[in-house]
Amino acid sequence: MDYKILSLRDKAINSRDVSFDEAMILYEYGMKAPFYLLGVASQIREYFKGKKINLCGIINAKSGRCGEDCKFCAQSSHYNTGVDSFPLKSAKEIVEKAMEAKEAGAHMFGIVTSGTRINSEKEWEEIYKAIEGINKLGIKACASLGMLDEKKALELKKRGLFRYHHNLETSRSYFPYICTTHDYEEDINTVLSAKKAGLSTCSGGIIGLGEKIEHRIELALTLRELDVDSVPINILNPIKGTPLENKEPLMPVEILVSIAIFRFILPNKDIKLCGGKERNLRQLLPLGIVAGCNSLMTGNYLTTTGRDTTLDLEMIQDLGLEAVFEEG
Repeated sequence: MDYKILSLRDKAINSRDVSFDEAMILYEYGMKAPFYLLGVASQIREYFKGKKINLCGIINAKSGRCGEDCKFCAQSSHYNTGVDSFPLKSAKEIVEKAMEAKEAGAHMFGIVTSGTRINSEKEWEEIYKAIEGINKLGIKACASLGMLDEKKALELKKRGLFRYHHNLETSRSYFPYICTTHDYEEDINTVLSAKKAGLSTCSGGIIGLGEKIEHRIELALTLRELDVDSVPINILNPIKGTPLENKEPLMPVEILVSIAIFRFILPNKDIKLCGGKERNLRQLLPLGIVAGCNSLMTGNYLTTTGRDTTLDLEMIQDLGLEAVFEEG
């Protein structure tokens, strides 16, 4: 079986697609011998990404009162979670937070807003100002602003946006169990609109929503088909008041094996370890990088606390790797 795993490593390195059935073999093997699988996935990461680990930060620029019913989300108006609700922050506030992220080591900074989409032209103008301000800092501006058509995507590109982020959250087949207020195809079309506009694209999801490994593999295969540039992997951090508040957490080893499978399926992509990593991986957090991640979201998240960036920098150094402060 070790030979089979190595043959799949070579297949991934030679840019030949790992299939669904082969990914299931990786899972079955990995749950029996996880540290061997993590080591092999790390070889794939290092082949394509070297020893560099990217860091990015985000700001919750507009919070709460979202009309979508995503079962994991603290900002959904369908649930009583007690999360702060506030309108779009000013460009000045956003750029100040971007400066803090840069000083902490981030090379990209994301503007994230709640809600299905941005409808107000006044808000769009403030976002454009923030993008310009972030770029002037010498770091790259990213945004996650909900649904997007190609016209708005082209305008964002024109205004200097580097990357657009829009998560699929889970697989197409599991999505109806997580959200009923919009169709999966709308999310797909948003990613495609960003790509057509020439924006770098970031799209991934959350694991631990109650889905099976088959659904995680299905998500990874969809992301490969979309050819996104960056794949954020979040792990559910159950929020009190949401339908998933009592969801049993995944075991750390299963999370790590899932990350490794994403690396086999998406060998040359940036795989970013994001929200929920501290709570769910606990003392095994450094193994998220060993498992195949070459990127970290650092600092705080949208409605939950992360950890100090200096700890991430120390972790990267202790692994014998190099934190990257600028793209390229």
